Amino acid sequence: MACALLGLPARFTRHKGARDMQTSEDFDRGDSVTPSSPVVVPVREHHRVLIIGGGTAGITVAARLARAGQKGVAVLEPSQHHYYQPLWTLVGAGEARVEDTVRNESRLIPHGVKWVRDAATEIDPEAREVLTRGGLRLGYDFLVVAPGIQLDWDKVAGLREALKTPHVSSNYDVQLAPKTWRLLQNFQGGTALFTQPSTPVKCAGAPQKIMYLAADHFRRTGVMERTSVVFGSGAKTIFGVKPFASVLDGVVHRYGITPRFQHNLIAVDGERREATFEATRDGQTERITLAYDMMHVTPPQSAPDFIKRSPLSWREGPNAGWVKADKYTLQHPDHPNVFALGDASDLPTSRTGAAIRKQAPVLVENLLAYMKDLPLPARYDGYASCPLTTGYGRLLLAEFDYDGKPAPTIPFIDTMQERRDMWLLKKYGLPRLYWAFMMRGLA
Repeated sequence: MACALLGLPARFTRHKGARDMQTSEDFDRGDSVTPSSPVVVPVREHHRVLIIGGGTAGITVAARLARAGQKGVAVLEPSQHHYYQPLWTLVGAGEARVEDTVRNESRLIPHGVKWVRDAATEIDPEAREVLTRGGLRLGYDFLVVAPGIQLDWDKVAGLREALKTPHVSSNYDVQLAPKTWRLLQNFQGGTALFTQPSTPVKCAGAPQKIMYLAADHFRRTGVMERTSVVFGSGAKTIFGVKPFASVLDGVVHRYGITPRFQHNLIAVDGERREATFEATRDGQTERITLAYDMMHVTPPQSAPDFIKRSPLSWREGPNAGWVKADKYTLQHPDHPNVFALGDASDLPTSRTGAAIRKQAPVLVENLLAYMKDLPLPARYDGYASCPLTTGYGRLLLAEFDYDGKPAPTIPFIDTMQERRDMWLLKKYGLPRLYWAFMMRGLA
């Protein structure tokens, strides 16, 4: 579901680096303390480097620090399981299995790195402490903030209830991705609605990837002739990088998809099978309700709540709620012993695993230099990649930088067109790159 891990050659919220699913394994918040409750003194620990988040970003940084010989590193992460989310799109299209996307978190914690299985609730950068849900008070000399992104299901009225019906699903939930495939298999025609919120999301291309696969499936099964595929997107265009947007415009035309841009989903009536959007036209906002026979929803997303409350985040403006980080060095502008990367940062690039793969070595090199009072030597150029599945056996590999220019990394191959070899790379090559190399600090 989320975007993949290029560029090549080799060298995914919430509270999970690029792995942002809120699952039943997560710690309950617990009851609030009443005046009659016993006073619990927080347990204190201190770490040379504390990493918040054990997802793609957190584990990659931890592995690289371990390989560099850095001692006293700890990863703060509550979940038992770690997911490779880019495959969830293919799970939803019947091309992959959920069990192929998951590993035990314990297998990924690098040797010599401590796993603190708890969740952050507060960051105090002045005291250099992180408070946890379980009552820990974790001190640090240096902090890496990589908690990932939060899925805000409740910001769409009625969405949770609609997801319990047989007609609505989302590949952004590991438990729902197989349901998406069942919806496609059982669909016999009508309106197939796909949505993308106006908020930033994990992999901006993911909401449309499943739409193209669905349209291709409908075409192959003879259902397309009695089907209307509609894309209700809060964005202004199909894709933010023009050279790739022009290719995707052709894909939309090929399948006869009706795009409705600047349509932000705000409510779902699962019983009536109706979706309500806040639509912007000529500077005016109105509410539009569309009927559907099946719908795939991408939920609104934001930085985790404890990040929004943190002194490390922007208080106002377009980046409100996201962690501050210098776009080139990844160092916090106000607290130089703090670095940030991944989905919860304010870095002006796509929130993808590929971006993290390029951010992590920059962060580690700069952090190690800062520890020695040296100038920060490494620079991140904004590289991100989104492998866009445009049909079964077809994929457009979008690679770009901060300037919105194509930044291809594979020599002798024209990645400005849909390709079968890129489909094979996504399905087989990138998962191996992730588990065997990136999570071990080798790529």
